[in-house]
This record gives sequence, C-alpha cells and structure tokens, in this order.
Amino acid sequence: MLQTFWQTIQTLAEKSAFANITWQEAVMLLLSFVLMYLAIVKKFEPLLLLPIAFGMALTNIPGANLYHSEFFLSGSVDYGQVLHDGGLLDILYLGVKLQIFPPLIFLGIGTMTDFGPLIANPKSFLLGAAAQAGIFITFIGACGLSMAGLADFTLEQAAAIGIIGGADGPTSIYVTSKLAPNMIGSIAVAAYSYMALVPFIQRPIMLALTTKKERSIKMGQLRTVSKREKIIFPVAVTILVSFIVPDATALVGMLMLGNLFRESGVVDRLVKTAQNELMNIITIMLGVTVGATATAANFLSVNTLAILVLGLIAFSIGTASGVLFAKLMNKVTGGKINPLIGSAGVSAVPMAARVSQKVGAETDPSNFLLMHAMGPNVAGVIGSAVAAGVLLSIFGG
Repeated sequence: MLQTFWQTIQTLAEKSAFANITWQEAVMLLLSFVLMYLAIVKKFEPLLLLPIAFGMALTNIPGANLYHSEFFLSGSVDYGQVLHDGGLLDILYLGVKLQIFPPLIFLGIGTMTDFGPLIANPKSFLLGAAAQAGIFITFIGACGLSMAGLADFTLEQAAAIGIIGGADGPTSIYVTSKLAPNMIGSIAVAAYSYMALVPFIQRPIMLALTTKKERSIKMGQLRTVSKREKIIFPVAVTILVSFIVPDATALVGMLMLGNLFRESGVVDRLVKTAQNELMNIITIMLGVTVGATATAANFLSVNTLAILVLGLIAFSIGTASGVLFAKLMNKVTGGKINPLIGSAGVSAVPMAARVSQKVGAETDPSNFLLMHAMGPNVAGVIGSAVAAGVLLSIFGG
C-alpha cells in the first residue's frame, strides 16, 4: 500500500504544472502578473485589463486545457468539436469568434452615450473622421514592414493592427477576430493598454502641435438639442452608415440601438440592463476569453513587439491628425475652433475629451472645452466602427 501511495504522489507530480511548464509559459505568467498590477495598482483600464490578464494566466497553465488555439486558427471551425472537446474558455470564446460580444458591448456603450454635443455641432464629424487616419496610415506602415522583410504580416493582419489607431477595444477585437484570430491577444493588450495611457500619449502631441494662443481659444456655448433630434439621430445614422458600409452594421447598429433606448425614454428597464448587468457580464467573458488567446506560442514573437510599436504609432497619428485637422478648421472658421478638441476624435470615450479639457484648462483655467470635445469623441466611436466596416469589406472576404 505504501508503494501505491508513492506511485500516486509521483504520478501527481509528473502531471503537475510545475513539472511541465516551459520557460515561454513562465514568461507569459509573469507578464499576466504585470498586467494585473497595472490594472489593480495603476488602474489602467481595470474593467477589461484585469480579466484579460487573468485569462492570460489561465491559458498558460500547463495541463489546464481551458483553451485550444488550434480549434480556431483554421479557415473553418468545427463547432461540434469545440463543444465536445473544448475547455471552458474554448466555449466562451465562441462569443468572440461568432462576433457576438463586441456588438453587445457597443449596445451598452450606446445607452451611456449622449450624442447631443455631436448633433449640436455636426462639424465634429469631420474631426472624428480625421482622427481615423492613424488606422489607414499604420496599415500601410505594417505592409511596408512586411515588404522590407522586417516583419511577417499578411494584408489581413496589417488591417487588424491598423484598427488599434481607433483607440476602441471592442472594435479592435471585432475586426481581429475575423481577420487575424491568432493575433487577437496581442492586439487586445495593445489596444487597451494605449487606451489606458491616453493622457500620457496625447498630451505631449497636443502641446507640440498647438500654440499657447490656439490652446487659449474659447468656444461658444453649444445650442440645446431637442429630444426629437436625439431620437431621429440614431435611426438616421444606422440607415446611412449601413447603406454605405454594410459590414459596419453590427457595430453601428448596436451602438445606435442602445442610444435609441436611452433617448426614447420609454424603456428604462432595458437601458439599465444594457448599462449594468449585460455590460458587466459581457465584459467579463470578453476579457477572459481574449486574454486566453495570448498563449506563449502566439504572443512571444517578433510580430508581437511590432504590433505594440505599430499600435502606439497608430494611436499617435490618430491624435495628431485630429489636432492638425482642427487647426485647419480653426483657420477656415476665422479662429473659432480650439485645435485641442481635435485630439478627442479618437474613440477613447470619455478619456480623450477629458484630456482636451485638462490641457486647455492648463493654459487658461477659465476655458471649458469638455462638451465641445465630446462631439469629436463620440464621432470617433462612429468613425472607428465605419473604418472597421471598410477594412472588413475589403479584406473580410
């Protein structure tokens, strides 16, 4: 009996993660701990970065078998195999693979978004569009790196990297899950990390591209937007965008449905559910499953480093292009536009708008730019979804 006992102990030891862990998996576990630290201590996008980090830890534990990347990397997924042989995270990942979770996140975002500043100042649409330049310029840059032999990206992967420039996590996940599923972990970590670093990335760019005189420009009070306008807006945007770019319908449609719930005033229960219970549940599942895709084999590569660098470049170009276009609008309007609000054209709501307000207040404490910056900011949400639809229509097959 004693011999049997020791054989049992030996078998358990041989099957334990301690005996089977590779150095690559150990590195990924340490990286997940770093991300947990950033989420908990530094509060960098904790609502998504924390579940992503924990999902990364779970997927890199040897023998846990919670996620199998090989199930999802082929052209077609055997869903019967996933349901029969898959682990917990394989099954939850179907919500990402089938592109369910990101649109539902957009539904919740829509219920929390006030499009009033955008409706009051439609010129904000131009700033939201200009800030998407980072997406397409970075796409070209990623293709250039591949042509130069410095990286190994397909056109689809380059498009997925470029979408980081929109500073919209759900949109990045949505596009990557279809165009480059093997890179979804790297791109999600980059997207949410840079969203958390909005104040640190944007401020020096804004200061470098504007003068003190420009930053001191005070903008007039926005007009009051009627309830009728706010109700018509989500319906009109859905129809217009969907007819122009059908591949953007899922994201824009869910965003505008949530906003219609909010502005109609007749479905308060649905608004509360979308804002709270549904949003929280989907956020947990989306974060953990996206983190699970960051396996050692997929994450530890030269391409991941290139993704992080290109993502930062994409975000920086998006910020710069928004500011520069706002400077142009300022010239055209005879000095009525503060260029700082152009940086809010990226989709990081409401952080980017708050940065515009903060930088403006540093120059003149009496200057209040927040509501003016919210127009380009919410326009950026729509703009990033439209950009995603354009990339999917070209490269999504």
